[in-house]
Amino acid sequence: MKVSLFITCLGDVFYPGVGKDMVELLERHGCEIDFPENQTCCGQPAYNSGYHKDTKKAAKHMINTFEHANAVVTPSGSCAAMLKEYPQLLEDEPKWKEKAEALAEKTYELTQFLYRVLHVTNTGAFLEAKATYHTSCHMTRLLGEKEAPFQLLSNVKGLQLKDLPNKQNCCGFGGTFAVKMTSISEQMVDEKVNHVEETEADILIGADSGCLMNIGGRMNRKNKPIKVMHIAQVLNSREA
Repeated sequence: MKVSLFITCLGDVFYPGVGKDMVELLERHGCEIDFPENQTCCGQPAYNSGYHKDTKKAAKHMINTFEHANAVVTPSGSCAAMLKEYPQLLEDEPKWKEKAEALAEKTYELTQFLYRVLHVTNTGAFLEAKATYHTSCHMTRLLGEKEAPFQLLSNVKGLQLKDLPNKQNCCGFGGTFAVKMTSISEQMVDEKVNHVEETEADILIGADSGCLMNIGGRMNRKNKPIKVMHIAQVLNSREA
């Protein structure tokens, strides 16, 4: 199956290794990978800040960029959800709305694509560790994907997955929220860090780099010896 990668801003700048793991995972399961080099930000920061006119420019660019794709796969539930917002954003432009709907229908978050499209339940991963999983808001509430990550993680050999207390709670990132509402965001991420500690996990796993950057950054500032891993890195882990 031909797959076009939407690597996201955070993946490109902060977590390039996640992109590598993603490519290896998809190729291992029979996918032919395409990477459109003129892809940009999906426009979510502008959209969430109310700059919808500017967001439309980004949306139209991304629609054109991935118009050729059979499937668009991204290592971010948040960014996948944003691409699915395009039809509503372009509601008043019928031609673009139709194109936006076509893109939304073929866009998937990585674990969602593996589990629901390729019907993969076991990636052959091995990681001997005690871990917990952070369920990001956009992944679960906007994209509506709650099952795929857990199905795939349950078959990682050697991994003990501990349930995260109050896992439905936001970590306080929320993109621009963390910048505009710093004091509230700090209290929210501190609460999340405390819950991660309660699990006695060695590793915090997530499917959205923004959340991992936020929680991981706070744990680092508080000198907590807990490693942060994107789920793509976990699913691509192998025995030495």
